[in-house]
Amino acid sequence: MQEENITGQQSLELIQSMINRARNQFSENGHLYLVWGWVVLICSVGQFILLHFFAYPNHYLVWMLTWLVVVYQFVYLIKNRKKEKVKTYTGDIVSYVWIVFVILMFMTGFLMARSPLGHTRELVNPLILSLYGMPTFLSGKILRFQPLILGGIFCWILSIVSTFIPYDFQLLFFGIAVIIAWIIPGYLLRKRYLNENS
Repeated sequence: MQEENITGQQSLELIQSMINRARNQFSENGHLYLVWGWVVLICSVGQFILLHFFAYPNHYLVWMLTWLVVVYQFVYLIKNRKKEKVKTYTGDIVSYVWIVFVILMFMTGFLMARSPLGHTRELVNPLILSLYGMPTFLSGKILRFQPLILGGIFCWILSIVSTFIPYDFQLLFFGIAVIIAWIIPGYLLRKRYLNENS
């Protein structure tokens, strides 16, 4: 068997093509960004309506819908793992970023609930918005996808602004955040995926 010698330029091109293939494979079609974006938008607007217009005491129960999405995402990811032809570091790294995000969300909720301070309610939403920015920004950097990077930065700006807004109107900021950070990038990822795989 004769080995072919490749030039430094060919090596770089090969590495670049592997990185591009990995990036395209992970970004798939933006499906999970869209699913989560629309669900968070529905829940945040739903909670705002229940709290602001109906003063419903259990307004937060609308977020139980997210548990159905967690189950759906779990099944979706397992099915996609079986279809994967190549395991990529890019996909693994982005997955770990989002796992850390979920853990931090649960920890934030738990710690805020345990806090003896009287005004934690006004801090919950700004804190969660700041957390939204972390995986969005990092995913954008890893995938080199500008709309996600800008979406993460936008979440951090909304987090700061929301500290000056009454609690019930803070809920609408979640909707604005996911439109900019997840829904629009999700559609752009979907478009890119379809263009590259047509």
